[in-house]
Amino acid sequence: MTLPVILIGAGDHAKVLLSTLKALNREVLGLTDSQKLSGANPQSGFSVLGSDDQILNYAPEVIDLINGIGSIVSMQKRSDIYLKFKRSGYSFATVVHPSALIMDDVRLGEGVQIMAGAVIQSGCLIGANSIINTGAVVDHDCRIGEHVHVAPGAVLSGGVRIDSRTHIGTGAVVIQGIKIGRDAIIGAGAVVVRDIPDGVQALGVPAKTIRKRG
Repeated sequence: MTLPVILIGAGDHAKVLLSTLKALNREVLGLTDSQKLSGANPQSGFSVLGSDDQILNYAPEVIDLINGIGSIVSMQKRSDIYLKFKRSGYSFATVVHPSALIMDDVRLGEGVQIMAGAVIQSGCLIGANSIINTGAVVDHDCRIGEHVHVAPGAVLSGGVRIDSRTHIGTGAVVIQGIKIGRDAIIGAGAVVVRDIPDGVQALGVPAKTIRKRG
């Protein structure tokens, strides 16, 4: 049985998800927003239920959650929200836009979001709570960890490995077989031709590490 959903967050990523949910004919009970009181959300046309803790008024067995927190750089907030509600027994729905192209043997973790026009080729594994955003390409046999964001138009060549909570910027290109560590940021338009360690920011063509994060 397909359960109704509550969307966590009421920002730009949530707005795009709502369009996808409409295309999928999913029932949306409302949104939560830690910054706003309950009431109508004029951007989305859906009700804001109140803070995220309003979810606790619903038993985990009667709803699914959708993580509407996107990322500009850090994936920490998105990760924290996911883990908070998993510890309370809730499940997160996987969302796949109808126009996305995903090969039959691809494995998608819980709460993964595949946006419009994305392509995921054979042999890939996408970890829980990750986003493959609009028009991104993930080629054969890639392994993407949990809480990763592959931003719009990014291209991962075959056999790429990306560890958890890493952000791959818009239009970035990662060549075949590269390994990128956890909590890294690959800047928009970067071309990654060598492995990237944990916790660094890498920019440019070819991508160069410019600083250690944190």
